[in-house]
Amino acid sequence: MPVEHDIQIGELMSTMSRRMVLKNGSLAAASIALLANAPKILKAESLAKSPGIQLYTVSKELNEDMPGTLAKLSAIGYRTVESAGLAGKSAAEFRKALDGAGLKCPSSHLFPSPGKTTEQSFEDAKVLGSEYVVSSVVINPNAGLKSVEDYIKYINSLTEDDFKKMAAELNAMAAKAKGMGLKFAYHNHNMEFKKWSDGKTTYDILMEGTDPALVKIELDCGWAELGGQPPLSLLKKYSGRVRMLHIKDFAAVGHPVFTVGGSSTPDCTELGKGHIDYKAILAAAPAAGVQYIFVEQEPPFVKFTALEAAKVDFDYLQSIG
Repeated sequence: MPVEHDIQIGELMSTMSRRMVLKNGSLAAASIALLANAPKILKAESLAKSPGIQLYTVSKELNEDMPGTLAKLSAIGYRTVESAGLAGKSAAEFRKALDGAGLKCPSSHLFPSPGKTTEQSFEDAKVLGSEYVVSSVVINPNAGLKSVEDYIKYINSLTEDDFKKMAAELNAMAAKAKGMGLKFAYHNHNMEFKKWSDGKTTYDILMEGTDPALVKIELDCGWAELGGQPPLSLLKKYSGRVRMLHIKDFAAVGHPVFTVGGSSTPDCTELGKGHIDYKAILAAAPAAGVQYIFVEQEPPFVKFTALEAAKVDFDYLQSIG
């Protein structure tokens, strides 16, 4: 607890007479507890009140009109974004558009790009002003992967040994990031929560095989829930390591889904129209070390356009702040 809060509580106690404390003991205790927890309460509210957005949500719109799309996100109330590629622009051009819209980009999500090294992607992130670089499943250059369907098939074919090797790759990437003045985090989907014959999940393998001091966590709450893992339990299990959250929801299916893509994956839905209790998650997030949250909704967009959905999501978080 900060020293100034100790002082404030001490001053509060000194103004209460012993008689008053005895008479209103329970009320006083509750008031003191409220003051003591004020920093956490304020932080929890600030996460909900000041969410960022994962730009994958509006990737189509960004490719069509980057400055206009970023300006519309800013008008909704977003002040931070997480990149998902550069929409065909250079990092400098992307940064200029962000600055023009008054947006910050504290986190950059890495996407495999032909001809671009990991170090070059990290340099792009630095140009954007990012503190974190984030990777999902590491996909090494492969000439056989020519479409989204190819990538999905590849991911679903990975073995337990593949993920053990991947943990070492994540450590190496994180060490490079640190050497370049960046922090590194791993982002999950649902497939990491499949159990292997030894009872461990892929996520267990990756988290146990990576250095907690180097590899932090960006917890995608929607994908985790779909994979049968309540985000709250993961926040508690990896408290101190979770630095960012992806805030998304899916239509309820009643059973875990571990495959990526295909008809088994339910549609994403706007926040407040799904089934995840984000009020409880965001209340627990500050104590777990969460610094940033990013709204993310994936296509198809049925009832709303992507930008309309982004507004619905923002308004929902304001309502539970």
